[in-house]
Amino acid sequence: MNHKNTLHLISLGCTKNLVDSEIMLSKLKDYTLIDDNKKADVIIVNTCGFIQSAKEESINTILNLDQNRKKDSILVMAGCLTQRYQEELKKELIEVDIFTGVGDYDKIDEILIKKQSRFSQKVFLQNQDTQRVVSGSTYHAYIKLSEGCNQKCSFCSIPSFKGKLLSRTLESIIKEIKHLIKKGYFDFTFISQDSSSYLRDHNIKNGLEKLIEEVERIKGIKSARILYLYPSTTTMELINKISKSKVFLNYFDMPLQHISSSLLKKMKRGKGVEKLHELMNSMKNIPNSFIRTTFIVGHPGETQKDFEELCEYVKKFQFDRANVFSYSKEEETTSYNMKNHILQKTIDERANILGDIITQTTKNSLNESINKTFEVVIDKPSNEHEYLLSARLLLWAPNIDGELYINENQTNEKLEFGKIYKAKITQLVENNLLATIIQ
Repeated sequence: MNHKNTLHLISLGCTKNLVDSEIMLSKLKDYTLIDDNKKADVIIVNTCGFIQSAKEESINTILNLDQNRKKDSILVMAGCLTQRYQEELKKELIEVDIFTGVGDYDKIDEILIKKQSRFSQKVFLQNQDTQRVVSGSTYHAYIKLSEGCNQKCSFCSIPSFKGKLLSRTLESIIKEIKHLIKKGYFDFTFISQDSSSYLRDHNIKNGLEKLIEEVERIKGIKSARILYLYPSTTTMELINKISKSKVFLNYFDMPLQHISSSLLKKMKRGKGVEKLHELMNSMKNIPNSFIRTTFIVGHPGETQKDFEELCEYVKKFQFDRANVFSYSKEEETTSYNMKNHILQKTIDERANILGDIITQTTKNSLNESINKTFEVVIDKPSNEHEYLLSARLLLWAPNIDGELYINENQTNEKLEFGKIYKAKITQLVENNLLATIIQ
């Protein structure tokens, strides 16, 4: 195989993109992965095309890499943004050598040899034989459940370029987990566009419950959590299944987007507000549960009254973690042509107000854990101070729920990275918890 041999890969956007990047890495094992983009023979950017800010980040990344790359290097633009705007980008981004979308992650080696852009009609779906090079951790891996989405949210462009729901087979997921356990992984986060709809494209209503049962049978798995539950496809049975599980942590991530009944209708967000309250309260009543969500402010038609109702709800509910997104006007969405678009200045003001409330509720959640004991995993030395170690509660999802600093060790053994310990949380300093390893 006569090809260039150093590779610089940047994965933008969500963790679902990261899995796709890891599939590309497995196909490019002959390349040496390097951090210095100026010296790389091949540069790949796996782009995000979800909202305006993500699109801008993707294009700016491409332009910056092009300015600094060496002569004769190959610049590849892959992923969601390329899939969504393939014709426009091919015309306008003359800096890019190869374009490819969301259908050919497993063909990246062939694409580089032929040096030709390629867009398959179907989105790429992992199967029994898909290989991956898991990055960023020696003990934790993301597991993708499906591609695409059957929901029709007014603001979301994803189905326009990722298509309808396509679930992986249960067999291929179990095989992947067993393979990763053999390599030393024991902690897994399950992800997709809409995880609670898993297997609904195969007429199986309780696919996620079946997955939980199968995963619990696997030897060597210590902990797991599920991201992106969708309100209208999440049932009480599913919540109970998670709460009773010995493997799945009481981690509930359900993007609500709003709580005003009239706005949820405009957003095309399924079931009514009563169902949302019922689901959220049942999660909150589970001992040691951890609840994360996201909200959108500034959707067309959002009144001041709608916004105030949302703020009151967030204050009252006290989420452990939440994110606020400013509404982004996206082509191919039903909200694009709606009346009553909100001024950007008002959207920004609302995002700041809700953001401040969320900062406080997050702090309250962190304060709640002081003097309690949790299982933690130590990841690496801390960037803060040479005597601190960076860790996270096993309950938390990696990279999104924060980090914890270990500043004392009451055991007689040397602490190891990637190992589970019992720790007592001692204090909150600014936004970070400090903890003592006790066992």
